[in-house]
Amino acid sequence: MKRRDFVAMVVGFAGSAALGKGVWESVEEAMAQQEQLLATAKERIEQHRKGDVTFVIRAPDGKPVRNAKLTLTQTRHAFLFGCNIFRWGRIPDPKREELYRERFAAIFNYATLPFYWAPYEWERGKPNHEYIDKVVDWCLQHGITCKGHPLVWDSPASSPNWLPDDFAEIEKLSTGRVREIVQRFAGRIDIWDVVNEPTHLSPKSPNKTKMAEWGMAIGPVAYTALHLKVAREANPKAILLVNDYRTDEAYRKILQQLKDESGRWLFDVIGIQSHMHGGVWTAQRTWEICERFAQLGLPLHFTETTIVSGSPAGFGKWGPTTPEGEEKQAEATASFYTLLFSHPSVEAITWWDFSDDGAWLGAPAGWLRRDMSPKPVYERMLELIKGEWWTKAEGKTNKEGKWQTKAFYGEHELTIRTQDGRKVARKIMLRKGEKNIVEIRLP
Repeated sequence: MKRRDFVAMVVGFAGSAALGKGVWESVEEAMAQQEQLLATAKERIEQHRKGDVTFVIRAPDGKPVRNAKLTLTQTRHAFLFGCNIFRWGRIPDPKREELYRERFAAIFNYATLPFYWAPYEWERGKPNHEYIDKVVDWCLQHGITCKGHPLVWDSPASSPNWLPDDFAEIEKLSTGRVREIVQRFAGRIDIWDVVNEPTHLSPKSPNKTKMAEWGMAIGPVAYTALHLKVAREANPKAILLVNDYRTDEAYRKILQQLKDESGRWLFDVIGIQSHMHGGVWTAQRTWEICERFAQLGLPLHFTETTIVSGSPAGFGKWGPTTPEGEEKQAEATASFYTLLFSHPSVEAITWWDFSDDGAWLGAPAGWLRRDMSPKPVYERMLELIKGEWWTKAEGKTNKEGKWQTKAFYGEHELTIRTQDGRKVARKIMLRKGEKNIVEIRLP
């Protein structure tokens, strides 16, 4: 990447020509750091995302089968590559709806579903479970893991207007909603952004909702801990997240206090937002954020990632996607994902939004254009997720009936072809931290 393009990527798609010498020197230093981090990413991916697997093939009598041809093909990543799926079923044109679903299922194994309280329950006591049920069914049919977002948020986008003034009643309603939803979807949705943006609960918060007033009255730690405890009780097997756009000490200090009386974490995963409407993060910044939160010893999920393919049009509006912007979006996204995929603490990345149609803030943030045609970023990420980072290996068993290879963690299909013409297929799960020795006796 040329240094001028790097500046444009970091500070935006315009205005880099006016930067002075000192800024260019800083840019060159940042670019060198970026190149170093990305140059070593492939090695880290081999170390952290792949493992050895040994197959032992035996005949029905238990004797080893020599010279059997084995083909190992990945069918699903253990790593969660996802996106919000908020436009599912809401695109007026059936053809575009079909393309949205088809292309979503072709690349993602993880979907974030909307649980914003206000639109989910416009009228008190009448939550709209029906829509979510349909989306969940479709996702599960296509092997896509579901996450709910968010259960608790003080924003006007989520805090219902019908909430009462009494704080005790708000607490009862909020905790009751968390309990009811987590229990209802247990086994179908077992990953939850329980509390969204607890750092907002301060006197400086722009949110003036009743949820915000109650949250500030009891404090962000108590507010977050309360809902995490309710969610845990509702489904002890669920994976619980706290999610925030702050990536500084303010967020980390809240997280550090979310432990029970025995010192155990009240949540399982740290959620980190990475919207980049104002410019792409440098590799150094991204890595520093990962390292900062990895110190807590919990997995990291990048829950909301945005890199745009167009320019701001002023007054909070955005211009359309452009060919130049799309190329830069593809390059920046591939680099960002490569870096995160190489970090041992990161276990999931969720894009925000899949298509420019209905994207947050009206920005050209999608991997698809408004007509659902794929941008370069879609094609590039497909090459990575289902290509470069996808196992497809072949080999033959030795005299002991063994064959060993290295594969990405996740689900695979093993096909065995023996010299006498038999063909047998088996589903294999390769897990990190396990020996992954698979013995198969042919029928």
